[in-house]
Amino acid sequence: MKKGIVAALSVLFLLGGCAPTFEKQDQVVQENKSDEGEKAIIPSFQISENYYKTMLPYETSETRGVVVNDLGSRYDINEIETGLMRVAQNQFPTDEYFFKEGKYLDKETVDSWLQRKYTSKQLKDKKMKESENVGLNPVQEDGDTEPIYLAHLVEHNYLMKTEGDKVRLGGVVIALSLNSVQYETNMSSGARTVKNISNEELKQQGMAMAEEVVKRLRQKDGLKNAPIMIALYKQAPKDQRVPGHFFAYSTAGNGEDSIQDWNDVNESHYLFPSPEAADAHPNDYKVFKTLKDDVEDYFPVYTGLTGQALYEDDKLAKMEFEVALTFEGKTETIGFAQHLASMITKHVPESWDMKLTISSSDGPEALIVKKKGSKETYVHIYE
Repeated sequence: MKKGIVAALSVLFLLGGCAPTFEKQDQVVQENKSDEGEKAIIPSFQISENYYKTMLPYETSETRGVVVNDLGSRYDINEIETGLMRVAQNQFPTDEYFFKEGKYLDKETVDSWLQRKYTSKQLKDKKMKESENVGLNPVQEDGDTEPIYLAHLVEHNYLMKTEGDKVRLGGVVIALSLNSVQYETNMSSGARTVKNISNEELKQQGMAMAEEVVKRLRQKDGLKNAPIMIALYKQAPKDQRVPGHFFAYSTAGNGEDSIQDWNDVNESHYLFPSPEAADAHPNDYKVFKTLKDDVEDYFPVYTGLTGQALYEDDKLAKMEFEVALTFEGKTETIGFAQHLASMITKHVPESWDMKLTISSSDGPEALIVKKKGSKETYVHIYE
């Protein structure tokens, strides 16, 4: 068991691409309205430069869990969080800022902003006040089929260290998750139709909403001067097996209540195997196919190799493979993992950053990791 624990820790550090340094953790005071502030801990260990250090004790957002209900695809739930951290690094470097879950948007606020805007008549019918008419989605009157564009909001806070072992808010990052399709149901027949929403339409709607979000955030205590970044996320349709992606972001600087310029984000996800991946990235697909065929020659009883790839600026940034086993013997698992590791060393280019999970009906059985710039693989067998 001890060997298993050591191996698991080794894989964790290797996944980050660096060795741990167990230096003394910094105790700091987070500035707030109180003269004394709030004491917090900054961990000394950072997995890699791609990840932020997280303030301790960890404080969860009031909107935690809402994302599960609002996003149509389970693949979007993780991607919107991790992807937002990638986008945030364009403004808030990981060696200068620390991550904290959002605290300025509570569940009631997020729920109200996700609603439609209402006409005077609709407000009267719903017995609502004009002050409650804060929905960011467009008005829909009788007979209209106006889409629900905004599906969810995610807030991240980034803190920076100041003099005297203190930290203060360095910036707020908001993701606006936008629906890429519109679902309509025929009330007489019950048939459902799906209409794609164009990228141009999504961007126009997202930019308009972003302006309003910045203005509203500026009214909140503590956000009058902090930089506010807004990132636009295109949510995947419900039947997709890959997540959506961020496609634009902009930042309102200190004290600014409007957004001037937008920056494009060129990210995309592909499923392997799929015709889309074969057409868009034939060289990577050839590597995948060679690995898949080689494994099948030796282990015909396994249920298949699948992969999900992230591309940034049309270059492979991350590849995650998964293999499902139909056998459960530990010796078979070990043999299978060893063979896969040797095949990865043989076929996969050094430029790939990848991991492969071997699983069965009981859960994960083994993990294989290969870091970018190396042909060497690291294998962990779960006990």
